[in-house]
Amino acid sequence: MSAALASMTGFARAEAANGALRARIEIKSVNGRGLDIRTRFAPGLDVFDLPVRQLLSQALSRGSLNVSLTLDRGAAGKPITVNEAALATIIAAANDLAQRLEVAPPRVDGLLALPGVLAFEEADALDEEAVGTLVTEAAQNALSALQASRREEGSRIATTLSDQLDQIAVLVEAAAIHPSRNREQISARLKAQIEALNQQTDIAPERFAQEVLLLVTKADIQEEIDRLRAHIAGARKLIAQGGPVGRRLDFLAQEFNREANTLCSKSNAVELTTIGLDLKAVIDQLREQVQNIE
Repeated sequence: MSAALASMTGFARAEAANGALRARIEIKSVNGRGLDIRTRFAPGLDVFDLPVRQLLSQALSRGSLNVSLTLDRGAAGKPITVNEAALATIIAAANDLAQRLEVAPPRVDGLLALPGVLAFEEADALDEEAVGTLVTEAAQNALSALQASRREEGSRIATTLSDQLDQIAVLVEAAAIHPSRNREQISARLKAQIEALNQQTDIAPERFAQEVLLLVTKADIQEEIDRLRAHIAGARKLIAQGGPVGRRLDFLAQEFNREANTLCSKSNAVELTTIGLDLKAVIDQLREQVQNIE
């Protein structure tokens, strides 16, 4: 069974919990030349950076990823207590000032915001192994969701690419049967070009031979048509194969464009040139879509 075609664009969020501990991971993926992983982990979680990178690197080949990781300790977080002595001192001072300045007494939220009123007790040390298990579970779940998202987008792109290849195939066959490719017309055109070249009395024999060879080479576009047909078949095979084939599809798109340019340069008929230009337009659209493939 062939792998599905995957886009480099996707998003996933997952979490894993064990009692009060809850690890959350989020991954955003966009196009990239290679695999670029950027992490933003909450303080104290940098120790899990390498394992997460290794997990993603083993499953993905291309894309620019932004990965964030947070840990919610719930009841295991730092308990908060009120520093009664500090609060009493502040209230007394505030009331004294309020009476002397004839202003309203301080609000509770304002008092609690003052430094030293709230005290954060040190929480118990985290079990790194337990947290590591949660981070791994969350990362694996996020990776699975990301791959599903990228495959879903890849499926839509595959449909678009297939339609574009169908358009290219129609244009190639239209070029193949164009009347300007009639053997008699090609022979007559080539004969007239050689006669015109022969009338140049100042041309050296070696140059004449080179020009004739060039004319013969440009006399027909069969080679370009054969290559375009081969590229169409190759692209369809890669799409059916799936997996990380983006680079090879991009190479084929460049080859498509090269052959279309040559076809236009060899054209001896306005209609055939128009076909070549239409071909280039569809190929450009194809290449834009290919840029999204992993």
